[in-house]
Amino acid sequence: MTETELLKRITVNPKIFGGKPIVRGRRLAVEHVLGMLAAGDTVETLIGAYPWLEREDVLACLAYARRVVGHERVATRIADKAA
Repeated sequence: MTETELLKRITVNPKIFGGKPIVRGRRLAVEHVLGMLAAGDTVETLIGAYPWLEREDVLACLAYARRVVGHERVATRIADKAA
């Protein structure tokens, strides 16, 4: 499945979570999926918790996050090497 096809799984509905990106119109926010992955949950754990969720949905969340972060610019702090 291409990235473009994956990203079609991410939708926005102003009536759900204030318009945050969600998975296939369901009440599961992309940020929630990413948070669970960051906490160490596996794709299999997520699918077990949300039986309607598919592996491609999780991949879509990761692709969406990559796109968002790819456009973000963060100023880094340069630490003094002597410190």
